Amino acid sequence: MTEKHDPATFGIAPEAGPAADAFVRLLEVIAKLRSPDGCPWDRQQTLPTIKPYTLEETYELLEAIDTDDNAAICEELGDVLLQVVLDAQIAKDEQRFDILSVMDGITKKMVDRHPHVFGDAVAENAEDVSQHWDKAKRKEKSERESVLDGIPVELPGLAKAARITKQAARVGYDFPHRAMLFDKLNEEVAELADELFEDGQVPDIPASVDGPRTRDLPVEDAARQERIEGELGDVLFVIANIARRWQVNPEEALRKSNAKFERRFRYIENRLREQELDIRDVTIQQMEELYQEGKRLERESVDPPA
Repeated sequence: MTEKHDPATFGIAPEAGPAADAFVRLLEVIAKLRSPDGCPWDRQQTLPTIKPYTLEETYELLEAIDTDDNAAICEELGDVLLQVVLDAQIAKDEQRFDILSVMDGITKKMVDRHPHVFGDAVAENAEDVSQHWDKAKRKEKSERESVLDGIPVELPGLAKAARITKQAARVGYDFPHRAMLFDKLNEEVAELADELFEDGQVPDIPASVDGPRTRDLPVEDAARQERIEGELGDVLFVIANIARRWQVNPEEALRKSNAKFERRFRYIENRLREQELDIRDVTIQQMEELYQEGKRLERESVDPPA
Protein backbone atom coordinates (compact mmCIF):
# COMPACT_ATOMS: atom_id res chain seq x y z
CA MET A 1 0.00 0.00 0.00
CA THR A 2 1.34 3.43 -0.97
CA GLU A 3 2.28 5.53 2.05
CA LYS A 4 0.73 8.95 2.54
CA HIS A 5 3.06 11.89 2.03
CA ASP A 6 3.12 15.46 3.24
CA PRO A 7 1.49 17.69 0.56
CA ALA A 8 3.89 20.45 1.60
CA THR A 9 6.65 18.52 -0.17
CA PHE A 10 4.73 18.33 -3.46
CA GLY A 11 5.48 20.37 -6.57
CA ILE A 12 9.27 20.46 -6.38
CA ALA A 13 10.88 20.05 -9.79
CA PRO A 14 14.11 18.04 -10.15
CA GLU A 15 17.36 20.00 -10.34
CA ALA A 16 17.76 21.54 -13.77
CA GLY A 17 21.25 20.22 -14.49
CA PRO A 18 20.70 16.49 -13.83
CA ALA A 19 17.24 16.63 -15.43
CA ALA A 20 18.57 18.28 -18.57
CA ASP A 21 21.50 15.85 -18.78
CA ALA A 22 19.25 12.79 -18.42
CA PHE A 23 16.73 14.04 -20.97
CA VAL A 24 19.36 15.02 -23.53
CA ARG A 25 20.98 11.60 -23.12
CA LEU A 26 17.63 9.95 -23.89
CA LEU A 27 17.19 12.19 -26.94
CA GLU A 28 20.66 11.25 -28.16
CA VAL A 29 20.01 7.52 -27.74
CA ILE A 30 16.75 7.67 -29.71
CA ALA A 31 18.32 9.84 -32.42
CA LYS A 32 21.17 7.32 -32.71
CA LEU A 33 18.68 4.46 -33.13
CA ARG A 34 17.05 6.36 -36.00
CA SER A 35 20.36 7.28 -37.66
CA PRO A 36 21.75 5.54 -40.78
CA ASP A 37 24.07 3.43 -38.61
CA GLY A 38 21.43 2.82 -35.96
CA CYS A 39 18.74 0.14 -35.60
CA PRO A 40 17.01 -1.15 -38.77
CA TRP A 41 13.72 -1.64 -36.90
CA ASP A 42 13.69 1.85 -35.41
CA ARG A 43 14.67 3.43 -38.73
CA GLN A 44 11.71 1.92 -40.58
CA GLN A 45 9.08 3.08 -38.07
CA THR A 46 6.56 5.77 -38.94
CA LEU A 47 3.94 7.46 -36.79
CA PRO A 48 1.21 5.06 -38.02
CA THR A 49 3.34 1.92 -37.46
CA ILE A 50 4.34 2.96 -33.94
CA LYS A 51 0.73 3.56 -32.80
CA PRO A 52 0.07 0.02 -31.47
CA TYR A 53 3.18 0.16 -29.30
CA THR A 54 2.16 3.52 -27.85
CA LEU A 55 -1.21 2.09 -26.85
CA GLU A 56 0.34 -1.11 -25.49
CA GLU A 57 2.80 0.77 -23.29
CA THR A 58 0.00 2.95 -21.92
CA TYR A 59 -1.99 -0.09 -20.82
CA GLU A 60 1.10 -1.69 -19.29
CA LEU A 61 1.58 1.50 -17.25
CA LEU A 62 -2.01 1.23 -15.99
CA GLU A 63 -1.39 -2.37 -14.94
CA ALA A 64 1.79 -1.37 -13.13
CA ILE A 65 -0.06 1.38 -11.25
CA ASP A 66 -2.63 -1.20 -10.16
CA THR A 67 0.15 -3.28 -8.60
CA ASP A 68 1.39 -0.26 -6.60
CA ASP A 69 4.92 -1.49 -7.38
CA ASN A 70 7.21 1.55 -7.64
CA ALA A 71 9.86 -0.28 -9.68
CA ALA A 72 7.26 -1.47 -12.19
CA ILE A 73 5.60 1.97 -12.42
CA CYS A 74 8.98 3.63 -12.96
CA GLU A 75 9.88 1.17 -15.70
CA GLU A 76 6.54 1.54 -17.50
CA LEU A 77 6.68 5.34 -17.26
CA GLY A 78 10.05 5.07 -18.97
CA ASP A 79 8.50 3.00 -21.76
CA VAL A 80 5.74 5.59 -22.23
CA LEU A 81 8.35 8.38 -22.29
CA LEU A 82 10.30 6.37 -24.85
CA GLN A 83 7.22 6.33 -27.09
CA VAL A 84 6.83 10.11 -26.81
CA VAL A 85 10.47 10.76 -27.64
CA LEU A 86 10.52 8.22 -30.46
CA ASP A 87 7.32 9.65 -31.98
CA ALA A 88 8.83 13.14 -31.82
CA GLN A 89 12.09 11.94 -33.40
CA ILE A 90 10.16 10.29 -36.23
CA ALA A 91 8.30 13.57 -36.75
CA LYS A 92 11.59 15.47 -36.79
CA ASP A 93 13.09 13.06 -39.32
CA GLU A 94 10.01 13.56 -41.51
CA GLN A 95 10.39 17.37 -41.10
CA ARG A 96 7.03 17.76 -39.31
CA PHE A 97 8.06 19.08 -35.86
CA ASP A 98 10.47 18.16 -33.08
CA ILE A 99 10.47 17.43 -29.35
CA LEU A 100 11.06 21.11 -28.52
CA SER A 101 7.80 21.99 -30.28
CA VAL A 102 6.07 19.27 -28.27
CA MET A 103 7.41 20.56 -24.96
CA ASP A 104 6.79 24.23 -25.79
CA GLY A 105 3.24 23.41 -26.85
CA ILE A 106 2.27 21.44 -23.76
CA THR A 107 3.95 23.96 -21.45
CA LYS A 108 2.00 26.83 -23.01
CA LYS A 109 -1.22 24.82 -22.81
CA MET A 110 -0.76 24.08 -19.11
CA VAL A 111 -0.03 27.72 -18.33
CA ASP A 112 -2.96 29.00 -20.41
CA ARG A 113 -5.39 26.48 -18.90
CA HIS A 114 -4.39 27.27 -15.30
CA PRO A 115 -4.85 31.05 -15.07
CA HIS A 116 -5.62 30.60 -11.35
CA VAL A 117 -2.02 29.39 -10.90
CA PHE A 118 -0.10 31.38 -13.50
CA GLY A 119 -2.38 34.42 -13.79
CA ASP A 120 -4.88 36.55 -11.89
CA ALA A 121 -7.90 34.24 -12.06
CA VAL A 122 -9.35 32.75 -8.89
CA ALA A 123 -10.33 29.11 -8.39
CA GLU A 124 -11.80 28.16 -5.03
CA ASN A 125 -12.62 24.57 -5.94
CA ALA A 126 -12.32 21.88 -8.63
CA GLU A 127 -15.45 23.14 -10.42
CA ASP A 128 -13.87 26.59 -10.84
CA VAL A 129 -10.74 24.93 -12.24
CA SER A 130 -12.88 22.96 -14.72
CA GLN A 131 -14.55 26.17 -15.90
CA HIS A 132 -11.19 27.87 -16.47
CA TRP A 133 -9.99 24.79 -18.37
CA ASP A 134 -13.09 24.71 -20.59
CA LYS A 135 -12.89 28.43 -21.32
CA ALA A 136 -9.24 28.19 -22.38
CA LYS A 137 -9.95 25.07 -24.41
CA ARG A 138 -12.84 26.74 -26.27
CA LYS A 139 -10.55 29.64 -27.12
CA GLU A 140 -7.87 27.27 -28.43
CA LYS A 141 -10.35 25.19 -30.43
CA SER A 142 -12.55 28.02 -31.70
CA GLU A 143 -12.35 26.69 -35.27
CA ARG A 144 -14.19 23.48 -34.37
CA GLU A 145 -17.72 23.14 -35.74
CA SER A 146 -19.06 20.76 -33.09
CA VAL A 147 -18.56 20.37 -29.35
CA LEU A 148 -17.89 16.71 -30.16
CA ASP A 149 -14.93 17.52 -32.42
CA GLY A 150 -11.59 16.49 -30.99
CA ILE A 151 -12.71 13.24 -29.39
CA PRO A 152 -10.20 10.59 -30.60
CA VAL A 153 -11.73 8.28 -33.20
CA GLU A 154 -9.88 5.24 -31.85
CA LEU A 155 -10.73 5.81 -28.19
CA PRO A 156 -12.10 2.57 -26.65
CA GLY A 157 -15.88 2.38 -26.90
CA LEU A 158 -16.87 2.84 -23.25
CA ALA A 159 -14.37 5.66 -22.75
CA LYS A 160 -15.58 7.34 -25.92
CA ALA A 161 -19.21 7.08 -24.82
CA ALA A 162 -18.32 8.82 -21.57
CA ARG A 163 -16.43 11.55 -23.46
CA ILE A 164 -19.29 12.10 -25.92
CA THR A 165 -21.88 12.51 -23.16
CA LYS A 166 -19.50 14.69 -21.15
CA GLN A 167 -19.07 17.06 -24.08
CA ALA A 168 -22.82 17.17 -24.67
CA ALA A 169 -23.39 17.85 -20.98
CA ARG A 170 -21.04 20.84 -21.12
CA VAL A 171 -23.63 22.66 -23.26
CA GLY A 172 -26.53 21.48 -21.10
CA TYR A 173 -27.65 18.35 -22.95
CA ASP A 174 -27.91 16.00 -19.99
CA PHE A 175 -30.53 14.56 -17.63
CA PRO A 176 -31.16 17.02 -14.77
CA HIS A 177 -30.75 14.26 -12.15
CA ARG A 178 -28.26 11.45 -12.58
CA ALA A 179 -30.64 8.89 -11.04
CA MET A 180 -32.85 9.38 -14.11
CA LEU A 181 -30.30 7.37 -16.04
CA PHE A 182 -31.49 4.20 -14.33
CA ASP A 183 -34.97 4.73 -15.78
CA LYS A 184 -33.26 5.14 -19.15
CA LEU A 185 -31.26 1.97 -18.52
CA ASN A 186 -34.46 0.03 -17.75
CA GLU A 187 -35.96 1.35 -20.98
CA GLU A 188 -32.95 0.24 -23.02
CA VAL A 189 -32.83 -3.19 -21.33
CA ALA A 190 -36.54 -3.66 -22.14
CA GLU A 191 -35.88 -2.79 -25.79
CA LEU A 192 -33.02 -5.29 -25.86
CA ALA A 193 -35.29 -7.95 -24.33
CA ASP A 194 -37.86 -7.27 -27.07
CA GLU A 195 -35.27 -8.34 -29.62
CA LEU A 196 -33.78 -11.25 -27.65
CA PHE A 197 -36.98 -12.98 -26.53
CA GLU A 198 -40.17 -13.71 -28.46
CA ASP A 199 -42.48 -12.27 -25.81
CA GLY A 200 -40.10 -9.47 -24.88
CA GLN A 201 -39.73 -10.84 -21.33
CA VAL A 202 -36.48 -11.95 -19.77
CA PRO A 203 -37.03 -15.48 -18.35
CA ASP A 204 -37.09 -15.53 -14.55
CA ILE A 205 -34.14 -17.88 -14.10
CA PRO A 206 -31.90 -17.34 -11.04
CA ALA A 207 -28.16 -17.10 -11.75
CA SER A 208 -26.75 -20.48 -10.74
CA VAL A 209 -24.27 -23.09 -11.94
CA ASP A 210 -26.87 -25.82 -11.33
CA GLY A 211 -29.19 -27.20 -13.98
CA PRO A 212 -28.66 -28.37 -17.57
CA ARG A 213 -26.63 -26.21 -19.89
CA THR A 214 -28.39 -24.89 -22.99
CA ARG A 215 -26.84 -24.20 -26.38
CA ASP A 216 -26.36 -20.55 -27.32
CA LEU A 217 -27.70 -20.70 -30.86
CA PRO A 218 -26.82 -17.90 -33.28
CA VAL A 219 -29.50 -15.54 -34.56
CA GLU A 220 -30.20 -16.55 -38.15
CA ASP A 221 -32.01 -13.35 -39.13
CA ALA A 222 -29.30 -10.82 -40.07
CA ALA A 223 -31.64 -7.86 -39.64
CA ARG A 224 -32.63 -9.00 -36.15
CA GLN A 225 -28.98 -9.60 -35.25
CA GLU A 226 -28.23 -6.02 -36.27
CA ARG A 227 -31.11 -4.74 -34.12
CA ILE A 228 -29.82 -6.76 -31.15
CA GLU A 229 -26.38 -5.25 -31.62
CA GLY A 230 -27.90 -1.78 -31.72
CA GLU A 231 -29.95 -2.29 -28.56
CA LEU A 232 -27.02 -3.82 -26.71
CA GLY A 233 -24.92 -0.84 -27.75
CA ASP A 234 -27.59 1.47 -26.30
CA VAL A 235 -27.42 -0.38 -22.98
CA LEU A 236 -23.64 -0.03 -22.87
CA PHE A 237 -23.92 3.65 -23.81
CA VAL A 238 -26.23 4.31 -20.84
CA ILE A 239 -23.90 2.33 -18.55
CA ALA A 240 -21.01 4.57 -19.65
CA ASN A 241 -23.17 7.63 -19.00
CA ILE A 242 -24.02 6.38 -15.50
CA ALA A 243 -20.30 5.92 -14.85
CA ARG A 244 -19.63 9.48 -15.98
CA ARG A 245 -22.30 10.98 -13.73
CA TRP A 246 -20.77 9.16 -10.73
CA GLN A 247 -17.22 10.23 -11.74
CA VAL A 248 -16.14 6.69 -12.61
CA ASN A 249 -14.04 5.91 -15.68
CA PRO A 250 -16.04 3.09 -17.32
CA GLU A 251 -13.09 1.77 -19.30
CA GLU A 252 -10.97 1.62 -16.15
CA ALA A 253 -13.81 -0.03 -14.22
CA LEU A 254 -14.19 -2.72 -16.87
CA ARG A 255 -10.44 -3.23 -17.09
CA LYS A 256 -10.31 -3.85 -13.34
CA SER A 257 -13.26 -6.26 -13.50
CA ASN A 258 -11.53 -8.13 -16.32
CA ALA A 259 -8.40 -8.41 -14.20
CA LYS A 260 -10.43 -9.53 -11.19
CA PHE A 261 -12.16 -12.32 -13.11
CA GLU A 262 -8.88 -13.43 -14.68
CA ARG A 263 -7.19 -13.51 -11.27
CA ARG A 264 -9.97 -15.61 -9.76
CA PHE A 265 -10.16 -17.96 -12.73
CA ARG A 266 -6.42 -18.53 -12.52
CA TYR A 267 -6.95 -19.38 -8.85
CA ILE A 268 -9.32 -22.15 -9.98
CA GLU A 269 -6.69 -23.48 -12.40
CA ASN A 270 -3.93 -23.36 -9.80
CA ARG A 271 -5.98 -25.12 -7.12
CA LEU A 272 -6.99 -27.86 -9.56
CA ARG A 273 -3.39 -28.24 -10.63
CA GLU A 274 -2.41 -28.74 -6.99
CA GLN A 275 -4.97 -31.55 -6.88
CA GLU A 276 -3.57 -32.98 -10.13
CA LEU A 277 -6.90 -32.37 -11.86
CA ASP A 278 -7.49 -31.09 -15.39
CA ILE A 279 -9.92 -28.20 -15.52
CA ARG A 280 -11.56 -29.80 -18.56
CA ASP A 281 -12.50 -32.86 -16.48
CA VAL A 282 -14.18 -31.19 -13.49
CA THR A 283 -17.74 -29.98 -13.12
CA ILE A 284 -18.80 -26.36 -13.17
CA GLN A 285 -19.93 -26.82 -9.57
CA GLN A 286 -16.35 -27.70 -8.60
CA MET A 287 -15.04 -24.69 -10.46
CA GLU A 288 -17.61 -22.38 -8.87
CA GLU A 289 -16.72 -23.63 -5.41
CA LEU A 290 -13.06 -22.76 -6.01
CA TYR A 291 -14.02 -19.41 -7.55
CA GLN A 292 -15.94 -18.48 -4.41
CA GLU A 293 -13.04 -19.73 -2.28
CA GLY A 294 -10.62 -17.49 -4.13
CA LYS A 295 -13.03 -14.58 -3.88
CA ARG A 296 -13.33 -15.07 -0.11
CA LEU A 297 -9.56 -15.26 0.35
CA GLU A 298 -9.10 -12.09 -1.68
CA ARG A 299 -11.53 -10.19 0.51
CA GLU A 300 -9.96 -11.49 3.69
CA SER A 301 -6.51 -10.37 2.53
CA VAL A 302 -7.85 -6.84 2.03
CA ASP A 303 -9.99 -6.74 5.17
CA PRO A 304 -8.76 -9.51 7.49
CA PRO A 305 -11.25 -10.70 10.13
CA ALA A 306 -10.85 -9.18 13.59
